[in-house]
Amino acid sequence: MYKTTVYPIQSFLDYLKFEKRYSAHTFIAYENDLVDFFNFLSKTIGEFSISDISHSYIRSWLASLKEQDIGSRSINRKISSLRSFFKYQVKSGVILSSPMGQVISPKMGKRLPDFIKEKEAKNMLETLSVSTEDWKSLNTKLLVALFYNTGMRLSELINMKESQIDFNRSQLKILGKGNKERIIPVSADLLNDIRDYQSQKRKEFEAVSDTLLVTEKGVKLYPKYAYTLINKILGSSTTLSKKSPHILRHSFATHLMNNGADLNAVKELLGHSSLAATQVYTHNTIEKLKDAFKKAHPKA
Repeated sequence: MYKTTVYPIQSFLDYLKFEKRYSAHTFIAYENDLVDFFNFLSKTIGEFSISDISHSYIRSWLASLKEQDIGSRSINRKISSLRSFFKYQVKSGVILSSPMGQVISPKMGKRLPDFIKEKEAKNMLETLSVSTEDWKSLNTKLLVALFYNTGMRLSELINMKESQIDFNRSQLKILGKGNKERIIPVSADLLNDIRDYQSQKRKEFEAVSDTLLVTEKGVKLYPKYAYTLINKILGSSTTLSKKSPHILRHSFATHLMNNGADLNAVKELLGHSSLAATQVYTHNTIEKLKDAFKKAHPKA
């Protein structure tokens, strides 16, 4: 099997980790995609160098993925990984040109994000406000409140430090993808929830780190722990088939758009690098307008 320590995969991964400063989740995705590709090449053609790789080999790999019923979204992500990898090799002088120029990404239908209804969100938050008898319920309450009120990503939230909270200005400083900072304004109610959580944390544990969210053992919250809590509360509060923390991020953006928020403002709050990524949330707003038109206009 191909090893990541074999040049030049490792040098590219080091570039992603130390220069681009990608998140652990993104880094692992790139690593897995590249290892899968090079394993395929090793089995197909045996020994090779980077300069031996042509677009036909890449197309053969993509065809094999199709045969495994891997979806277009996943294949496009793998193509993106290869594009970045070969671009880096050209930049480093390993090859003269990228073989990706003749590789076409499969088309994808637009997938609309799932979200919870505003009434469901209100009921969920009200239920959580009175159910903090143990540490897990306390964590669930603050996780839901932060996800829904800020639209943060899971990685951003579990890595959040107490020093990123500005109580005087009623805002949070979020460290997003590529270490890009953004400011999110928050309500007085959410700040009070954070204060209560911090107070309880200091009563419960002797050694308190700067990390905001911790488990009942006092250690930093980890992704699976947070995912499980959110999955459970969404399962009891909604009828959605998907119950991940990202649903609350989608709900944050959708509810802002439905209530007249500016698209560019939502883009900045979400930390999107381009407006195209945010425009998916306009669909639900348009559907709401259509519904209002049908109900109210005499010629509808």
